[in-house]
Amino acid sequence: MSAPILTLDGVSKRFVKPLDAASKFANLLGAGYTEQVVHAVDGVDLSVTQGEVVGLVGESGCGKSTLGRVVAGIHPPSAGRVSWRGQFTDEMDAQQRRAATLAIQMIFQDPMSSLNPRLRVTDIVGEAPVVHGLVGKAQQDAYVVEMLERVGLDPSYRRRYPHQFSGGQRARIGIARALAVNPQFLVCDESVAALDVSIQAQVLNLFMKLRDELNLTYLFISHDLSVVRHLSDRVVIMYLGRVVEAAPASELFKGPQHPYAQALLANVPSITARKKRFAPLKGEIPSPLHPPPGCHFHPRCPQAMA
Repeated sequence: MSAPILTLDGVSKRFVKPLDAASKFANLLGAGYTEQVVHAVDGVDLSVTQGEVVGLVGESGCGKSTLGRVVAGIHPPSAGRVSWRGQFTDEMDAQQRRAATLAIQMIFQDPMSSLNPRLRVTDIVGEAPVVHGLVGKAQQDAYVVEMLERVGLDPSYRRRYPHQFSGGQRARIGIARALAVNPQFLVCDESVAALDVSIQAQVLNLFMKLRDELNLTYLFISHDLSVVRHLSDRVVIMYLGRVVEAAPASELFKGPQHPYAQALLANVPSITARKKRFAPLKGEIPSPLHPPPGCHFHPRCPQAMA
């Protein structure tokens, strides 16, 4: 097996809400208020090899999008380290960090909110390559035409604004923007969640086509297990900031081992299943402000022992 191009070693991400002025004043009187800490990602280990598609799944609020942003360099980890092609990102100089940032691009969940409504498509897609010296200003228009053709959009649309496109077209613009800086690794954060099923299929097929043409590697974040099963070589399941199971897609869908993974897969709708009873997990997801000790799933686990 080839060496991984991306490695996460004990990566955690915490968000701290500082005390406001009133709480600080109350503390002077002995109130005892403390800062609130959200444990969004907690000690994640992960490695991804070249050309692999890793599906990252879990319920809303499990930390998968935050983990994707850490991978893309949008959020620095609070603890642990990220390694890109054998080098820790916190040890890179400015030039190496710039190269790593360009190599790892993110495609966001809502294409409308991630596209600047005041810019035309030609600037949305073509600005970054010009800024980073990948193409000259004189070649920008031709380069944008090439990118739009690659993602299946009519190049004549490049003078339009984002609001003039459908949801599927905006998703393709987001993909074109990411591809414009010649990335090697794409973090796809719920990239097809907002699309209807027919458009989803088209965009997923586009992802696979680009993978074959450009030898891309994907971290595909989704809550839709059917999409992940169709696309992924390996699947990682998160719960409350932690990875609870990781396995090749065929093995995981055939026989999940962790109780949470079993419950998650057991409740996936299927047109072939007859008289199947869905058994929702009991209890509520614990607060990431105060995650339970030990296995975070134990308050809801049917196999937990008192």
